[in-house]
Amino acid sequence: MEDSIYGNHRDAMIDVMNIIMGSVDELRANMTEEYGSDPVEHCLARIKSEESMREKCRRQCIPETTQSALEVIHDAIGIRVVCAFISDVYRVRDHLKAMDKVEVVEEKDYIKHAKPNGYRSLHLILKYDNKYYVEIQLRTISMDTWAALEHHIHYKKEASEQDKLIIAELKRCADELASTDMSMQTIRDMIRNDL
Repeated sequence: MEDSIYGNHRDAMIDVMNIIMGSVDELRANMTEEYGSDPVEHCLARIKSEESMREKCRRQCIPETTQSALEVIHDAIGIRVVCAFISDVYRVRDHLKAMDKVEVVEEKDYIKHAKPNGYRSLHLILKYDNKYYVEIQLRTISMDTWAALEHHIHYKKEASEQDKLIIAELKRCADELASTDMSMQTIRDMIRNDL
């Protein structure tokens, strides 16, 4: 049987994943107590599978080694946090960036600067305890729904003459959802200001 691409690091990686998820849970509890509502709809966390990590190494033309998996590729540990409101996305981001032992390696804000296809999300690459990289995606419910549908359509369809039409329609849907996110944020802010 092939040795793990993660060497003997898997248990430590799981610990790091659980520490970060625990910190998000702590923020959720504090905000629920303060505001009466949970800022997070759901969280997903995973350690990239051996097969996926080896495949990514091959795609990037780098050796299939523990060093590649843990130091060159930065998404061995992945966390997605889905929030109801845009302001909560940024609150979770700020919380994660302020954690002890966390260094922000990269931040890409595709909410303020959407990709050309309409994709919106906030991506962080964190390094925990100067050892393990963690990729974090922060999204609203509508951003997450759009990304899931776009992924499904993108990977399941055959190439056809309708591609340009599909791409334009996906972009239109992304823009409408972004507008709805802004409207929902405004409504919530108005309600909170009345309290």
